Amino acid sequence: MSAHDQLLVVIDPVARRSDGESVRIAKDVLCAGAEAKICLPDSPEEFSRALARRGSRRLVVLGDDRALLRTVTVLHRERELARGPLSLVPIGAPGSLHVAHALGVPQNAVTAARAVLDGVVRRLDLLVDDSDGVVLGDLRIPAVPGPTTALTGPSVWSTCRSLVRTLVRPDPTHLAIRTHRLRVEADGVLLSDVNAPVEWVSVRSLGGVAEVTVHPPFAPPFHTGARTLTVSGPDFRYRADTVVAGPVRRRTWTVRADAWGLTLPAD
Repeated sequence: MSAHDQLLVVIDPVARRSDGESVRIAKDVLCAGAEAKICLPDSPEEFSRALARRGSRRLVVLGDDRALLRTVTVLHRERELARGPLSLVPIGAPGSLHVAHALGVPQNAVTAARAVLDGVVRRLDLLVDDSDGVVLGDLRIPAVPGPTTALTGPSVWSTCRSLVRTLVRPDPTHLAIRTHRLRVEADGVLLSDVNAPVEWVSVRSLGGVAEVTVHPPFAPPFHTGARTLTVSGPDFRYRADTVVAGPVRRRTWTVRADAWGLTLPAD
């Protein structure tokens, strides 16, 4: 049996808890088409050890966007991304698989498992920052509030008090746009400085170039392409795919063209 037919199937613990039936079905499909070694890590440390011990086996991860991002991050930091492509069988809530689907991974677990066996490798770019963090899809600076932030919103009483204040005396800042003081440089060229507030900056790598979009308040956004992007200013957070990082005062991202391979359907 060739190395191509030997798989290391790493099943994320969140996938096991959230949808055990899909995990079982995906395992059956993979084991029917290849020699598969199943790994069930229960901690980030066990997850990293499993990746380090995969040998010549092709790596398959069963999980969501966070599992995919964790895998690519570990392989990048160990300088192991070039050793071979990886595959993902998406298992998780629909809202936890946006990155995977945007990269071309099938939405159905069975279809994705079959693509592991019969698909082709697509080379993809990677955004790498100066702290060795990675971005697979979209980067947004500053970060937008995530689902967990939304869950810790204002109480009923504070909402009522705010409504009463608005009815008595409308708040002139209610419709104000929140802006940020950021210095944005693309390949050393200054796009925006701290004296020109921006709403946010969005970045996506494509074809070996970072597509940078700066969103100023009350004006159309402007775009540019670059290999490196540096953002600095007062403490800010940023959202890299599904993960919010920071606060930091300066961060530089660099595009690594064709840095990693992902197995996707052939058609």
